[in-house]
Parts: sequence; C-alpha cells; structure tokens
Amino acid sequence: MSYGISTTVEQTFDDTMAALRAALSEQGFGILTEIDMAATLKQKLDVDIPPQVILGACNPPLAHRALQAEESIGLLLPCNVVVRSTGATRTVVEALDPQTMVEVTGNDALHAVADDAAGRLRAALAALAVA
Repeated sequence: MSYGISTTVEQTFDDTMAALRAALSEQGFGILTEIDMAATLKQKLDVDIPPQVILGACNPPLAHRALQAEESIGLLLPCNVVVRSTGATRTVVEALDPQTMVEVTGNDALHAVADDAAGRLRAALAALAVA
C-alpha cells in the first residue's frame, strides 16, 4: 500500500501554495500550522534546499469522527500536506493517505472517515491540475 497521495503540477511554488490553500478550504480543511522547511534548515543547519512547506491541514468534523472511533488516532491523522518545488515551474504536493490510519490500527470503524478524508484530499489535489 502506498502511504501517500500526490500530484505534480506545472506551476510555480507560490502559485501552487495559493491554489492549494483554496482547494483545501473548498474541501473543509483549515490550515492550523505551517512549517517552512527551507527556512528552518537554513537557519538551523545552514543548508539550502528548494522551497518546501509542510501545512498542518485539519477538517474538524473528520478529526472528531476519527477520535470517536480511536482515541489515540491523533498520532496518525493525515494532517500534513507537503508542498515542494522541483523546478522553476514544477511543484509536487503530497498528503498522507488516510487509509494508513485503518492499515496501522486495524480499526474497521475508521474506514468511513478514511474514505471521506481521502476523497476530499484527492479532490483538493485534483483541483490543482486545473488551477
């Protein structure tokens, strides 16, 4: 099983970030955190990497449903969405496949939540291809 959902778009990093924020919002996700990996690694290790940001995206109703089925699921919630530049006009967007929650826990009660979350994440990523 692949643990990620991803897409590569022919857009600049900044344009992809803006389109992704809108697409996630359309699917009911809010951005709770943002980690600029390039800036952090530059500051802490003085190394340069292409632009890369980790967005902590959350859909509260889905998170609540998952917590009702598995109280420790916070460890596995598919909250991180990674955006990384792979060229001047090429950007990769990746998210953890929510089905990983079901695979790791073996809790069948998470199937419906994982299916819903996966559908929403896939729709958000698909929207980038037409943005």
